[in-house]
Amino acid sequence: MRIVHLFVICALVFAAAYVYRIKMESTVRTEKVLRLRAEIRDERDAIGTLRAEWSRLEAPLRLQGLVERHLELKPIEGPQYDSLKNLPDRPPSFARSRDPIGAMLDAFDPASITGSVPAKPQETAK
Repeated sequence: MRIVHLFVICALVFAAAYVYRIKMESTVRTEKVLRLRAEIRDERDAIGTLRAEWSRLEAPLRLQGLVERHLELKPIEGPQYDSLKNLPDRPPSFARSRDPIGAMLDAFDPASITGSVPAKPQETAK
């Protein structure tokens, strides 16, 4: 009978230790969750502060004052524009072909590519 009592007492001590360990783990995890929630709240407050600062910085009246103070803008005049005939030629369209890299290579003159040596004509045998 005493062996059974000893076994039951050991089982109760083991069960109490196990329950205590579970309780401590849950307490640690609860503290971690509360800490994370506090960090999230702080980050949301920081985001709100940054959004308010951004709204203040991009206010139209503030920007207009900065433009007038720092930029010397003048109205656009007709002679500022160049004629259409002075525009450079449109580059070849590489996107229309199935092989855009091959189209780019075909657009270049082989003699103008750096490092290329023109092929020598082969002599005929006598």
